[in-house]
Amino acid sequence: MKFDVPEGVEVSSKSRVVTVTGSLGTLHRNFKHLSVDIQVIEDGRVVKIDCWFADRKLSACVRSVSAAIKNMMKGVTVGFEYHMRLVYAHFPINVHIPSDKLSIEVRNYIGQKEIRRIKMLPGCTIEKGESSVKDELIIKGIDLELVSLSAALIQQSCAVKNKDIRKFLDGIYVSERTTMVKE
Repeated sequence: MKFDVPEGVEVSSKSRVVTVTGSLGTLHRNFKHLSVDIQVIEDGRVVKIDCWFADRKLSACVRSVSAAIKNMMKGVTVGFEYHMRLVYAHFPINVHIPSDKLSIEVRNYIGQKEIRRIKMLPGCTIEKGESSVKDELIIKGIDLELVSLSAALIQQSCAVKNKDIRKFLDGIYVSERTTMVKE
């Protein structure tokens, strides 16, 4: 499988470790657990991924590796941004974000006294949304996996336990997935 590298992005591969550099930063990814060939050809303008004598499962990995590299290229050029909304019926959820924007504290979830502290994964920052939208959080970063995992950690920390989840819909949910650089 071959695909082009966009302008302003530099891709290199050595021993199945792929490095992608762009205007927003550099990302590294290790694919040594898969037996695929990753080559950067035509003076760095084309990425070629091959798999030899593959069965069905291994040939499916070729598309997964190419999607991961394409997400890396998109991340270093435009970045990723997840918008999350605070949903509550009665007890308002309070969030506190320290000045370093690397963690979040969730308070008063379903009236509980417990304070939930969630650290963002490396390379991700969190901030409150614009004043026009009430109760919104924005997670930003250049690595799609780390941004989406950080959003998942926040959502899972506010899971309803021992109650009917059809009735108790309180929580923090992803409402929008977009890019940091607006076009």
